[in-house]
Amino acid sequence: MNLREILDAKVEQYEQPSFIEYDPISIPHRYSCKEDIEISGLLAATIAWGNRKSILKSANEMMNRLSDAPYDFVINASDREISLLNTFVYRTFQKEDLPCFIRGIRDIYLNRGGLERLMSESVTPIDADVRKAILTLYKAMSPFLDDHSKKHIANPDKSAAKRICMYLRWMIRSEAKGVDFGLWRGGIKPSQLVLPLDVHVGNIALKLGLINRNGKDWKTATAITERLKEFRPDDPVAYDFALFSMDME
Repeated sequence: MNLREILDAKVEQYEQPSFIEYDPISIPHRYSCKEDIEISGLLAATIAWGNRKSILKSANEMMNRLSDAPYDFVINASDREISLLNTFVYRTFQKEDLPCFIRGIRDIYLNRGGLERLMSESVTPIDADVRKAILTLYKAMSPFLDDHSKKHIANPDKSAAKRICMYLRWMIRSEAKGVDFGLWRGGIKPSQLVLPLDVHVGNIALKLGLINRNGKDWKTATAITERLKEFRPDDPVAYDFALFSMDME
């Protein structure tokens, strides 16, 4: 088997509903309302680092703190109810962070047309740089975040923006296999997504010869994505499942 055949086989093996249970994508799969999926997905992706069992435990606790109705809470919670979220902590996501995030997300829905509109309108078919969408989210959230909280919202000028790239995969890739959601259909296309890159995926890509540089930054993430487009031009980030699974194995 050549490299493409190996990667395709891994995608087929892992892009299955059975993948969901032990992955942070299980959090937005709790919901059917579009806005609940968007908001829970963004919050779950924001804390998706470290031990997967701990991530899921804390992300589920976060949803319970939002009365298991993320959109309704974001729109209708009182200032006092938002302030009471300051007892939620996950690793370096500290007590001030969740209230800040809720206030920022509220402004996006009340004044910016929601997460899909905010991020999708910054990327066009001609200018296919999804980096602009991520920077747009960063700039929209920043006025509501303190210096500590800003560390938890991706800036591709400073990192590979792994967790937001993963979130965009969830929202934009087809729902046909029952894993991703395919919710955002009018703006960013699957072909414009960038691979969610962390240390482990970067190391696997290096071993497979997909890249020849060792930096875990935006430049590396886009370089791997361009190589993967040689195999699936319309859906390069499908190979996130393959590279993730090869690291797990």
